[in-house]
Amino acid sequence: MEEQTQQAGQTGQEQPQATKMRGAGIRAQLKTRFSAKRVALMGTFVALAFLVSLLDFPIFPSSPVAFLKLDFGNVFILLIGFLLGPVEGVIVCVLKETVRIIAGSTGGVGELANMLMTSAYILLPTIVYQYHKGIKTVALTLAGACLTGTAAALLVNRFITFPLFMGEQGVTVFMGSFWLIVAFNLIKTASIGILTLLLYKRLSNFLKKIKI
Repeated sequence: MEEQTQQAGQTGQEQPQATKMRGAGIRAQLKTRFSAKRVALMGTFVALAFLVSLLDFPIFPSSPVAFLKLDFGNVFILLIGFLLGPVEGVIVCVLKETVRIIAGSTGGVGELANMLMTSAYILLPTIVYQYHKGIKTVALTLAGACLTGTAAALLVNRFITFPLFMGEQGVTVFMGSFWLIVAFNLIKTASIGILTLLLYKRLSNFLKKIKI
């Protein structure tokens, strides 16, 4: 009985110690993951993504979907996702869209839609890249991201963007412009992917030199 009591006491002592060790490990990981250099880099990319997103333009200006505009702000979100990880990519995406809300762009509707569509677009390539690096991986996963990003955009446009922007006629306009919306998002995701491919290797080499 005494031995069992002692073992139970030791087990009771070990559990808080194990909890403390796990907590310390998590804090160490967060400290490394969100070091001053990495946070500063993320802040820089938020600013770049926001500023570049202001330079938008419609691909089909004379169509019912002229309000769907192409910009290259997501290039910087993809890049940070490749360089630091998918979580950091989503954080930069959310912060960039938050800045757009503060700037008074579309009252939060377009920004919410962009958060969802961009997150769906960047997750596949940035997650896979954590395990299989290289330009070939980037190219193949970006091709897949064009499809996942376009599929997400169709869902978001159908249930968020068009109904909230256009009211009752939103669904009708969406269905009537379905293939234009598909074409727009394929062009957008493909062009962002190509530009990311052209930039990521140079930026990766630069960040290795400054040890981020």
